Amino acid sequence: MTLIDRHTRTVGLLLEDVSNPFSAAVQKTVENEAHAHGIRVLTASLSEDREQMMVALARRRADGLILTPAAPDQRHLSRFIGPIVFVERHAEGANADTIVSTNVAGAASATRHLIAQGHRRIAYLGNLRRLTTARDRYRGYLRALGGRAGPEVHDLRDAAAAERATVAVLRGPDPATAILAADNVITIGVVRALRRLGRQHRVAVVGFDDFPLADLLDPGVTVVSQDAARIGRTAAQTLFERMDGDKGPPREIRIPTTLIPRGSGEITV
Repeated sequence: MTLIDRHTRTVGLLLEDVSNPFSAAVQKTVENEAHAHGIRVLTASLSEDREQMMVALARRRADGLILTPAAPDQRHLSRFIGPIVFVERHAEGANADTIVSTNVAGAASATRHLIAQGHRRIAYLGNLRRLTTARDRYRGYLRALGGRAGPEVHDLRDAAAAERATVAVLRGPDPATAILAADNVITIGVVRALRRLGRQHRVAVVGFDDFPLADLLDPGVTVVSQDAARIGRTAAQTLFERMDGDKGPPREIRIPTTLIPRGSGEITV
């Protein structure tokens, strides 16, 4: 009899925001994999101030946990006796498998794509710098530019903040001609700002992570797409292997990203 057979046949899935298209796709795939194994999934959105409370709740009810860490330090997870798999971000202080996208390479490819269109003033709009994904994507951007960054704004929390930041980098003394937006929420703010300014056909944009209707806008939004389904499937399969007795060392599994040209990233100087 396996470990899965002996326990509650329930796992916890704690994601940053299950309303985000990326998280929703991860959730759907994890649930499909779990259903095939006869396992239930308890799902919740997570924020930094709720993380320990939600983990404590999962600890009482679940045999394993799939988690997008809201904070880098995850030492409190030592109290969780079941296996843990991190998705999307790395974590400190926890001995667990991690499933992440190729964030550095994806951001570098997006930046090189903009450079190929003739752009040299490429702005970077990023989310919270304490998050490993934000740091990795910024590192990829810098790598492609040879360390010569354009205008940059970090710690953007929502689309409204990204919209304001976009206006600022376009109205400066040496305005950007292209923008790399580090996640799909930021990309939405960038698109709104460009449309408000009437510059959606003059300023190039590549967004990290896809979002619904991105291909139907004018121009369509060029994105670095994460394979959310593969991330969710890999996370679930990895967790079930651990629940079934795999005692091997923690693994980091990187899922490739794909650049999808749709128009906004192909605007030339």
